[in-house]
Amino acid sequence: MTTDEVIQIFRDTGAVLEGHFILTSGLRSPVFLQKARVFMHADKTAILCKALAEKIRREVPGTIDYVVGPAVGGIIPAYETSRHLGVPAIWVEREGGEFRLRRFEIEKGARVVIVEDIVTTGLSIRETITCLRDIGVEVAAAACIVDRSAGKTNVGVPLVSLAQYEVPAYPADRLPPELAAIPPVKPGSRNI
Repeated sequence: MTTDEVIQIFRDTGAVLEGHFILTSGLRSPVFLQKARVFMHADKTAILCKALAEKIRREVPGTIDYVVGPAVGGIIPAYETSRHLGVPAIWVEREGGEFRLRRFEIEKGARVVIVEDIVTTGLSIRETITCLRDIGVEVAAAACIVDRSAGKTNVGVPLVSLAQYEVPAYPADRLPPELAAIPPVKPGSRNI
């Protein structure tokens, strides 16, 4: 599946928004990918996650025991990707501001792939890696539907992306004038 095909699914579902957005990372962008509008369509989600699972199989050597999703955004793609990989899906969630594996038990040495929806800075993946390594789990790789950094973000493990779609992102104090003229909206879920 190509980047154009992935982004077309986002366009077809009304998930490519234009305006002034405050991203989960705190950066500002004129484009926001509202993946919830994609994930509400099981058929579209299955297409994307099946393609991601196939790419993970090609690019991540060895056995995968679990797929782990960072809550909230990673739960649906992690679940659907795990279905195509034939392994269980689990997720981490915030407790006291840090990711924890609260609802599941996982054996030490288990080999996992973290599956995220969209990566900009990779913070959620890095926090998930820290959580999993602290409990003795091996993180073989991370994967995402869309890498907004187009391969520039280092998450600390190999990152498999279905699409690399570079969208400009700016610190709040360095906005281009056309973006600064639009009131910002924060559609993400972190810090709600």
